[in-house]
Amino acid sequence: MNYKIEKWEREYLRDYAKKQLEISKLPVMQERIKRWYDHNENKKGKPMIIIELASFRDDVRIPLKTQSDFARNIESAIQNNIQVHELLDDDEVCPDFLTFGWDIEYKEFGFDIPVVKSKDSFGREIGFEYQYPIKDLETDFGMLKPFTYTVNKENSFNRIEAARDILGDILKVEMESGFHRWGNMISLKAVQLMSMERWMIAMIETPEMSHKLMDYITSNMLSYQHWLEENGLLTMNNGNYYAGAGSRGFTHELKMPEDGKVRLKDMWVNVNSQESTGISPSMYEEFVYPYIERIAKEYGMVYYGCCEAVHPIWDVCLKNLSNMRKVSISPWCDEQFMGERLRGTNIIYSRKPSPHFLGVGYDFDDDEYSKYMLNTLKAAKGCNLEIIFRDVYTLSGNPAKAKRAVRLLRELIDKYWE
Repeated sequence: MNYKIEKWEREYLRDYAKKQLEISKLPVMQERIKRWYDHNENKKGKPMIIIELASFRDDVRIPLKTQSDFARNIESAIQNNIQVHELLDDDEVCPDFLTFGWDIEYKEFGFDIPVVKSKDSFGREIGFEYQYPIKDLETDFGMLKPFTYTVNKENSFNRIEAARDILGDILKVEMESGFHRWGNMISLKAVQLMSMERWMIAMIETPEMSHKLMDYITSNMLSYQHWLEENGLLTMNNGNYYAGAGSRGFTHELKMPEDGKVRLKDMWVNVNSQESTGISPSMYEEFVYPYIERIAKEYGMVYYGCCEAVHPIWDVCLKNLSNMRKVSISPWCDEQFMGERLRGTNIIYSRKPSPHFLGVGYDFDDDEYSKYMLNTLKAAKGCNLEIIFRDVYTLSGNPAKAKRAVRLLRELIDKYWE
């Protein structure tokens, strides 16, 4: 990639970066940092609130002014950080840095899985279907090859240095590894290979092969992550970094090793199994949980779950997951049940409200929203609570709804949270 930009782009980006830096130094940001550390370390405090902007980014995106690809990448990242503060004013902390990932070529299975996408009425490619390569697990398992991966460190460092040359005296520019965010989705990989229907049938008809597939996926994922560790490609996520499905990683309990070589056990990891919602708790315990546990125990802290309901599998096995610090309480989860289970533990009740209050229709229903969120506050009473709005794919032409949702929720917390 060409990292050269025009002189006017450089001046514009520097001014834009100064605006992000000013926001990051606001007193409210310093207050939030302290609250996040206290929250993640289970010290008593008010629930944290996040509205994840990424899924409705196109609704609020401001046309970029820069023209060159590298300048536009930087401008887009800065714009995102500024808009989170201006449009949402939730408990996200505006960073005083920008991050870039490593140039890694990562290939699973030995082949690409074709994906057919479809557009909605707005032209967004939200719908998709995998063209599943495995038709019969016993017959086709042999087509699966070891995962392969290489890193171009030279280009990675060149990009970092180019960004530092532009604005490194204003914002810190850092490398950030990202596989731990969404890379460890074992059951998703199984479904991508053979479809959900075939995967579920295989658990009944060919259980040995089902275990063989899950072991293959897990072992290859872990080999890749050990390779990242051995090659110095991991970065700490114990500060203002994405840790889990929308949450933040602030904690003093995970520490940078004295030798500066980050290990998996120094980090947060996100694991889930949304695709196994349709199987019984006992089948989850047999065919899914052991492989999730293998990955979880490699890391320091675990955020479990996304959109799946966790209450059916909690008592069966999930409560024993190594190093779990947060668990996702999705719209399909029994809130009261999980409140009873998490109360008095060090596991954080990470609530994911239904996105329909923000995503459906132009108007915002204050009363229904308040009743809905009050149920969460009651169910999670005595727990350490965070509330994360995700998968809001559109604000239906009314961006003000997001900030209003935050304000009303804060009013409810002030009135009803103890």
